[in-house]
Amino acid sequence: MFKKLFLLLFVSFIYVESLLANPDVKARTAILLDYYSGEILYEKESDISIYPASMTKIMTSIIAFDLIKSGDLKLDEKFIISEKAWRLSTSGYSSMFIMVGDEVSVENLLRGIIIASGNDACVALAEGIAGTEEEFAILMTTKAREIGMENTNFANSSGINDPDNYSTVRDILKMSKYLIDKHPKFYKMFSEKKFTWNRTGGDPITQGNRNPLLYKNNLGADGIKTGYLAVEKYSLASSIVRNGRRLIAVGSGFNSKNARSRESSKLLTYGLTNFDLVNISKSNESLQKVDVWLGKQDSVNVYTNDDIYKTIKKGNKKLLKVSVKYEGPIEAPIKKDEKVAILKVVYDDELVGEYDLLASNEVKKVNFVSRLLKSLNYLIWGDV
Repeated sequence: MFKKLFLLLFVSFIYVESLLANPDVKARTAILLDYYSGEILYEKESDISIYPASMTKIMTSIIAFDLIKSGDLKLDEKFIISEKAWRLSTSGYSSMFIMVGDEVSVENLLRGIIIASGNDACVALAEGIAGTEEEFAILMTTKAREIGMENTNFANSSGINDPDNYSTVRDILKMSKYLIDKHPKFYKMFSEKKFTWNRTGGDPITQGNRNPLLYKNNLGADGIKTGYLAVEKYSLASSIVRNGRRLIAVGSGFNSKNARSRESSKLLTYGLTNFDLVNISKSNESLQKVDVWLGKQDSVNVYTNDDIYKTIKKGNKKLLKVSVKYEGPIEAPIKKDEKVAILKVVYDDELVGEYDLLASNEVKKVNFVSRLLKSLNYLIWGDV
């Protein structure tokens, strides 16, 4: 009986250890982010330089989305297709199949870029926005610096062969997060599985989204972008939404299309099954009360400005401790939104976060007589 129990415990231990072990992701470089907590769950050579290939098109889309958001560009605005853009649809690259002289809306060009991965659509959009693709690439690199992509340079709008078009999976991750953060409405385009272009001089062309994870029904993928260059092999920036969580993975240097799909799925599944996401605080929602001294209220609710999440290893919630610290009671008057306390988050006896706690409402000071009575009461009874 004892031997059977020991064997069972040993097997269970090995199983749990295997779950928590880092996955062997067969890619040259990869990274995994838990979106809401901002915590990196896996890294493999995440800062080595890569050629991002068609993942470049994420930034091409971001430039357009930013301009639409600011009112400087409209979805129904039309650009005239140049010969340079058209030639990319005749040279064997992935294309939307636009024709010279066509007037194509920004919305159609964006879908041609995001869903059909059209290099011709990238050039058309770049020229329409900035005049030349070279000028547009400067906008892309400037935006990259703005959002913290420190090891990236964009030389064109599509990601086709150019040694000066380089990045890292960490930077591609930052770019992907910016896309989802700032443009949730437009990001929905990245989950669309097909795009039909009513081309000039021929039957409509319907093309499917090249992201293989969108077709895995149980995975929950809703983006983002594939890439391929002979020198870099296969790459993928991907994101899934499951059980109230979002994970973003970026990998490059997969040996085949099948490996890209399989290994990306493995990495995202690892994040789901090996970690828990804990919501510690919701922004602008009362978290707790703190005591008030000499106020018209004896306490005041406090809140955090931002949502606070922490990612912890599966089964380790008991190691997470949250406490409210303040020197109190807090003396009135207290202004609304005034910092009155600190939220401390400790995991496995290590301080992992401190956040300001703000007063949910104003607390006025009591009048002189009331203050005197409260002070006497405190002196005599030790009561606040």
